[in-house]
Amino acid sequence: MDNQNHAIINHVIIERARPEDAAELLEFTKTIGAQTDNLTYGSEGVGASVEQEADFLKGLYDSQKEIFLVAKAGGKIVGTANFAASQKPRLSHRGEIGISVERSMWGQGIATILMQRLIDFAKNQAKVELILLEVRSDNAAAIHLYEKFGFQKYGTFPGFLKINDKWIDADCMVLSLR
Repeated sequence: MDNQNHAIINHVIIERARPEDAAELLEFTKTIGAQTDNLTYGSEGVGASVEQEADFLKGLYDSQKEIFLVAKAGGKIVGTANFAASQKPRLSHRGEIGISVERSMWGQGIATILMQRLIDFAKNQAKVELILLEVRSDNAAAIHLYEKFGFQKYGTFPGFLKINDKWIDADCMVLSLR
C-alpha cells in the first residue's frame, strides 16, 4: 500500500471511494444484492439517489473516523468495505465494519485485503479500540475470514435479517485492538 487512499494488489486497485463513484456504487449494490442473501439489502440496492450517494462519499473522503473503500478490477468496482467509528463520546472507542465482494471475485483475497485496510484505518487513523460486526450465522466463509483476523463471537442476534418471511440469525463479533 502506498498510502491510505490508494493501493494496487494483484491487478485489483483498492482506493477510497470518491463522489464520482456514486452511480457505479449504487449499481454495484444492486448487483451484489441480487447475488447473495448475506447482505442487509437485496437487488433493490441501498436505495439512495446518485446525488445522495455522492454527497455521502464527499463527506467521508477526508474523514479520520470513517472510510469507504472500493476494490476495482479492470476499472470496474468488484468490492467495497466501510468502517465508521461512533460519534457518541461514550461509544467513540468502537466502530463497525462491512465488506462486500462480487460473487465472481470470491476466493481471490479481495476481502482479506479490504479487511487489512479497514483494521489499519481503525487502529491508526480512527484510533478505536474495538471493531464490531454482524455476520449471518450460516456464512461460514465470512466467519472464517473474520476469525483469521482475530474476531471473536460474543453473541447471536436472533432474527437479524428477515428474508422471504424467514428469520435469519447473525453472529455478533468483536475484535479488540488494544
